[in-house]
Amino acid sequence: MTRRLLLVTTGVAVLAGVLHRLQIPSPGLGGQSAAAAVSDTSPALDQVRAPTINTSPAQRSPAWALAPGETDPDQDTGYPDRPARPQERPPVPTPPGSARIEQTTQGTAPPAAIVASFDGLGVGFGGSQEAPVLHNPSDNSLAVGPDHIVQIVNSRMAVFSKKGARFDSTGTVLYGPAPTNTLFRGFTGGCERFNSGDAVARYDQLADRWLIVMPIFARSPRRTTEPTAPRPGKAERTTPGVPDQPGDPRPLDVKPAAAPTAPRANGAPAEQGSFGLCYAVSATPDPLGAYYRYEFVRPLFPDYPRPAIWPDGYYVPTSTGDDVIQKHACVADRSAMLRGARATEQCVVIDSVNFLNNADLDGTTLPPPGAPNIMMAAGGTQLLGKMEDDGIYVWSFHVDWAHPSRTRVRGPQKINVAPYHYLCDGQLTRCVTQPGTDRQLDAQGDKLMARLVYRRIGNRESIVAVHSVTTAAGGGGIRWYEFRVGGSRRVSLFQQGTYAPDRWFRWLGSPAIDRLGNIGIGYSFGGGPNYPGQRFAGRRAGDRLGVLPLGETTLAVGEAAQTTTLRWEDYTQTAMDPTDDCTIWYVGDYFKAEAASYSTRIGGFQMPGCS
Repeated sequence: MTRRLLLVTTGVAVLAGVLHRLQIPSPGLGGQSAAAAVSDTSPALDQVRAPTINTSPAQRSPAWALAPGETDPDQDTGYPDRPARPQERPPVPTPPGSARIEQTTQGTAPPAAIVASFDGLGVGFGGSQEAPVLHNPSDNSLAVGPDHIVQIVNSRMAVFSKKGARFDSTGTVLYGPAPTNTLFRGFTGGCERFNSGDAVARYDQLADRWLIVMPIFARSPRRTTEPTAPRPGKAERTTPGVPDQPGDPRPLDVKPAAAPTAPRANGAPAEQGSFGLCYAVSATPDPLGAYYRYEFVRPLFPDYPRPAIWPDGYYVPTSTGDDVIQKHACVADRSAMLRGARATEQCVVIDSVNFLNNADLDGTTLPPPGAPNIMMAAGGTQLLGKMEDDGIYVWSFHVDWAHPSRTRVRGPQKINVAPYHYLCDGQLTRCVTQPGTDRQLDAQGDKLMARLVYRRIGNRESIVAVHSVTTAAGGGGIRWYEFRVGGSRRVSLFQQGTYAPDRWFRWLGSPAIDRLGNIGIGYSFGGGPNYPGQRFAGRRAGDRLGVLPLGETTLAVGEAAQTTTLRWEDYTQTAMDPTDDCTIWYVGDYFKAEAASYSTRIGGFQMPGCS
């Protein structure tokens, strides 16, 4: 995730707070749509060999092709144009009422069982191609299908086996590490040229297909049909980036030419164009096969994409810059992309809003026909010094593919929750301690983390969200919520809690809901004498409300401190296993002893009673 996000964190209270005080609902936001800039069908992924990677600063990641004043999205230290970082923040008290929902002891029920565990991309990775180039932060992303596991670490991807009908074991490297833009070899345009990082993988269980979304943080050359800045509140089609996309699937070259790199810009090109967002949708259930590929032109910076699967579209909100308080809420035509047909993407600019996440569907039971997607954000305004709030804010997103002017985003609706204070006072601030060093880590405490999970069981529709908050003991806790969607599509709070069983730090969580309604949450753990690592906690559907009664499970024990950068991961991620709809997969970082950079650990967890 790039640091163009800072001002976006300041906005929910500006709009939502005013509307709440005045008791005036915001009008629905609507608009127009546009076809993809470019699309085609890729050759089979397993026929593509990753190009040799030059790691010198002048040639690292083509994201260096940025306009003056734009900063590299991947790296945090070591470059003269890096803006100054906020300093460490002292521990802060929790707001009144926050401590009453803290769970201050670990659960005593049997913990979730680890059914698989292996190292992913990072230090010690034993891939079949070149050694991975590690970018900080890791920006972990994970997708799991019937026979494969796909991982992306910032700008590199790998495919692993999963034990089942096709493979005898889990964790065997089948492909990678490869630059993520390998998926777009031969596609032309920005998707092939640039590998900016922040790519995200999803498995579409409803269609048995794979989705990879990759932003372009560099500006492409100006087009003759360069789009203008979109108008806030009006949905508009984005412009296709490549003519006649996606094209037909075709085999990839076994030894393709190296993807072009872009040297760091010393001056602005005469005509700077727009950014872009790239979609790769697998043409078959095999993640090593061919992909339908699309590029959409984005006049606004497409930072922090968080794709979500919904029956009527692939929803991908992004943040637009560090000098505006707004979000770009977008949706791509899932139905057309799954067929490899020409597709459109519609986007709505929402001003005065925090880091939105769209509801991401777990399982195969669909929401009611025509139900709009749901978006949520935490409150607070970091740049204005407002680190506390007592609400979670909700929007509904209805897309009309035939009539874009009827596309509507409605909200925000404030849901009152227990007060909270951003852990570490938000993003790019340091408070998570490590043994043996004064270097403290960032916590991304200003935002709801990926994924915002939706699950329907019978007529019950649940949404689970998590974020990182300060605790009464002076550490960090996982604040989690389960919301319920009513018959009128109105969202209400069902239960909430803060998991803080000791005075250390638990942060950067990611949740999932299994087919029985059990909730599992993976997260980073550290502080005091504990090097940062990864743990997992959870609850069964019938447990007492507001607590995670299962014992805590350790996935990865940290063996060293991270001292090269304050940015720890930026996010972790869960993924549901489509084979049993019980196994919750999770990925996060840890450091091996004396390692110069991070390793990642991928684990599969099963809650008691679900197998």
